[in-house]
Amino acid sequence: MFSRTRRSPVTSRPVGLTVAASLAAMAMLTAAGCTSTSVDDADGRTALVTHEQEARVTVVGAATAPERAVEASRAMFASSPVAVVAPDGDEAGQAEAADEAERLGVPMLLAPAATSTRSPMDDTSTDGTSNGDSSTGPSVLAAELDRLGVETVLAVGDVGAVDGARVEVATSASSVDVPDAATPLDDVLAVVAGADDVAATATARAAGAEVQALPDGVVDLQASGEAIDALHASTTTDTVLIGSSFSTVRDPGWSVAAARSGAQLPGGGQRFFPDRRFVALYGAPGTGALGVLGEQDVAATVQRAADVAASYDAASDRPVVPMLEVIATVAAGAAGDDGDYSNELSVESIEPYVDAAAAAGQYVVIDLQPGRADFLSQAKRYESLLSRPNVGLALDPEWRLEADQVPLRQIGGVEAGEVNAVSTWLADLVASKGLPPKMFVLHQFRLDMLRDRASIDTTRPELATLIHADGQGSQPDKQATWRTLHDGAPAGVAWGWKNFYDEDAPMLSPEQTMADVSPTPDLVTYQ
Repeated sequence: MFSRTRRSPVTSRPVGLTVAASLAAMAMLTAAGCTSTSVDDADGRTALVTHEQEARVTVVGAATAPERAVEASRAMFASSPVAVVAPDGDEAGQAEAADEAERLGVPMLLAPAATSTRSPMDDTSTDGTSNGDSSTGPSVLAAELDRLGVETVLAVGDVGAVDGARVEVATSASSVDVPDAATPLDDVLAVVAGADDVAATATARAAGAEVQALPDGVVDLQASGEAIDALHASTTTDTVLIGSSFSTVRDPGWSVAAARSGAQLPGGGQRFFPDRRFVALYGAPGTGALGVLGEQDVAATVQRAADVAASYDAASDRPVVPMLEVIATVAAGAAGDDGDYSNELSVESIEPYVDAAAAAGQYVVIDLQPGRADFLSQAKRYESLLSRPNVGLALDPEWRLEADQVPLRQIGGVEAGEVNAVSTWLADLVASKGLPPKMFVLHQFRLDMLRDRASIDTTRPELATLIHADGQGSQPDKQATWRTLHDGAPAGVAWGWKNFYDEDAPMLSPEQTMADVSPTPDLVTYQ
């Protein structure tokens, strides 16, 4: 479960946060003998002032808890006359220190085990050069005390010596006066991953931020329905991510925006794989000639997709989500007015399927058969649909033809560079609009359909890339194609299998599809 805490507000104002200063930058300040940037009150003493900046997402993600405590302090406080310090590794001491920091409304910092908080100048030789690594350990703590303008350290436990600054050390909470309250950061949500950030979390609470502790073991916002619900429900505008796991998030701004959107897949969360399996109907609206999706009206299509997906419930080891794969551009035998041998359906003709699927908790992928056009130009035609949270994109290279080729006379193919251009555009669209991740499907039944496949970029977290094996016919032939396509595939892709009602000999049942196809597919499509 989530825990929500907020320090009692005083007067409020909107607050924005910048990315926490890196420890490398701290080290530079330390080596230079940094001076305090604290704010003084009318009596010349340090005032308690929270930190106001503009960026919407801050990552407090350094490698160690003491370093993250400093990052949190720098992100949330401009100055403070008091800081609470506890030893790193002392759980009981840190719990007590956290309570005191919240009571006083001041930062909590950690003293590295078995060391003292030396002055920044202790790591600098007489000629001004640095003596070793000052990016960790006591010098960073001393530099932060100096930056804050701390006059009194409340030491809880054995924190060693606190040297070199204008600091008085108190060991009794009763001897420390409560500073005048700062303006609370009540527009800030601090999201905490893991249980080892007592100090950084206490600092957030002391600053007046709302705090959300992620469920045990959760480090990916997109993977947790609870996390998404909590971020969506929060009325704050800025986010601080606390935890070393957040340092590896490629785009924290997008991750937070996507979670705050509240959109989730059936079963919770925004990640497609490996926690769920999809079962889809394939085809074009209004005709059964291209697949079963077009054999009935919209409402009946959505119901049929639900029924087919339900037939996998007993055999699947994961929750099953119904899906529609709608052919948006249909390869044609005639050039057409634009000469591209591809008939483009209107957005308006596809929208009813998207709307009905969304209402039924189903996912939609729009499929492109570009003829002599390119995938990117066709994808951009459907930007409004792809801006919907329940719509992904599929590329069908069989129908990506050269200037002298015609559908059904040749089998097409696409270069990795063109695939990457589409995935980059789509991922950027997702990031810019704060959408949840999208499924990105690449159809293939021959190796030359995806040329230089190893160069396909699968690193964008906004996309879940899936290679869909489209072979039809006898089961031995289909299984051979399945194995061949897996050999040398890009790392991290999911896999799709297609069952053909008329062309397979025989078509596998749901139980056979789950038992006989190995590795078990993440997506099963019916055509």
